[in-house]
Amino acid sequence: MGSGKIMVIGSSNTDMTVVTRRHPAPGETVLGGHFRMGAGGKGANQAVAAKRLGGDVSFICKVGSDLFGDNSVEHYRQEGLDVSDVIRSSEASGIALITVDESGENSIVVASGANADMTVADIEAVGDKIREASILLLQLEIPLPAVIRAAEIAHDSGVYVVLNPAPACDLPAGLYDCTSLIIPNYSEMKLLTGIEPSDETSAAQACNILHSKGVGDIILTAGAHGCIVSQEGKGLVRMPAMQVKAVDTTGAGDTFCGALCVALAERRTLVEAAGFATCASALSVQKYGAQASVPYRSEVERIYAARHDGSEF
Repeated sequence: MGSGKIMVIGSSNTDMTVVTRRHPAPGETVLGGHFRMGAGGKGANQAVAAKRLGGDVSFICKVGSDLFGDNSVEHYRQEGLDVSDVIRSSEASGIALITVDESGENSIVVASGANADMTVADIEAVGDKIREASILLLQLEIPLPAVIRAAEIAHDSGVYVVLNPAPACDLPAGLYDCTSLIIPNYSEMKLLTGIEPSDETSAAQACNILHSKGVGDIILTAGAHGCIVSQEGKGLVRMPAMQVKAVDTTGAGDTFCGALCVALAERRTLVEAAGFATCASALSVQKYGAQASVPYRSEVERIYAARHDGSEF
């Protein structure tokens, strides 16, 4: 994977989170508890996770020329991310409104703002930077044409393309052709394949459909149930989650993706990388916030070393 550099292209939001006993029913008002505001967006979450966990990370996003955008860029800079190619938009910066119930489950509404303004021309303008990367990490909170073009540029240059297909939508065949690794959760896998991966047989069937579309590596994530690794021609490896008390699952999947890319950039096997990422996401759900909950390298290494003895699960 070349230099080991990780490029993340994706969304940047400001998260506004209210913790409440339960989510409201339609038309109902529920009095909540604590309010928190912080940096979010799937792209930003994954970039920050990869950086905190030891990656050499650059982040490309589109933010508004407003206070939210200014604060976000400064935050990314303080996290140590390369933000030299962040793009400014005339649209407002993205906002996410989040409620978290007492079990840690979240409900999110996003106003995409500048994220929806990312264009193919924006991607082509940073084409040389994409070609220099070892791994390109993408999600679907920016327009699909921009995602596709970024994947094409990377794939044509031998860059390992990782796609987290969230929020889920139908994907064109060309994007599968350019994707090295796809990381869906159960609901995203069902939308992409038409199969609900409720057991090992159905999970294998769903993975085989994605392999037939041209994706060599798949990690199917299942939150508290862990994940399944599928490499074409090698069968499934099931990896259990760590048993922890979750207080907020916001951003846990993003932490998983960022951690996974760091481990891959360090030339760990896909199964080893999934184990590292599982430990990182287990730590993240024990704290509130999308980026505030992202652990640091030393924390993950400590529990990874205690949990793994080098054997596959």
